[in-house]
Amino acid sequence: MTADIVHLVRHGEVHNPRRVLYGRLDGYRLSDLGHRMAASAVQTLAGHPVTALYASPLQRAQESAQPWAEAFGLPVHTDDRLIEPTNRFEGKRMNKRTLLDPRHWHLMRDPSVPSWGEPFAEIAARMLLAMREAHEHTDAGEVVMVSHQLPIWTVHRAVAGERLAHDPRKRRCSLSSVTSFQWRDGGFIEVGYQDSAAEYLAASIDLGAV
Repeated sequence: MTADIVHLVRHGEVHNPRRVLYGRLDGYRLSDLGHRMAASAVQTLAGHPVTALYASPLQRAQESAQPWAEAFGLPVHTDDRLIEPTNRFEGKRMNKRTLLDPRHWHLMRDPSVPSWGEPFAEIAARMLLAMREAHEHTDAGEVVMVSHQLPIWTVHRAVAGERLAHDPRKRRCSLSSVTSFQWRDGGFIEVGYQDSAAEYLAASIDLGAV
């Protein structure tokens, strides 16, 4: 037996008063609204047989995993493969001034890789391996894995057979959203997407994601 479904859950809103790209920087916790968003995500799967819980090691993901742990009585297994990608713009405000600064132009020489951080292909490979191992090592039920926007969206594009390079403004991966996958015929397919915290999105600030 293996797990029935693997759910990739994005963390909630982050406390980011300087509105920088926080990436893997320490100290970026959930805001008060982010905690409410994380709790609302759990309600999306209320009544489901969630039997395993994994999370990225970053603080915002660990905090977003806690409502799942409490609701389903599960330990949080930290998996480094679920982490936010590296990005050489960490700590900077991503605005026109930053992008037009000649000192940064070499970082933007090849958006298809991307040249400013971890390659999309490597993100897809580590995420899919983590998902497959969680699927195979869970005897039954459903798996929740708390991660970040770019890793989740990269999985979406990979399993759909789409080009991994993309316009980040067009990602469909809201704060505390749940993207669901099943293993069929030797690979994952996407079977659902839910904006679990839809009622909070209008009031949220979704800046700082890689």
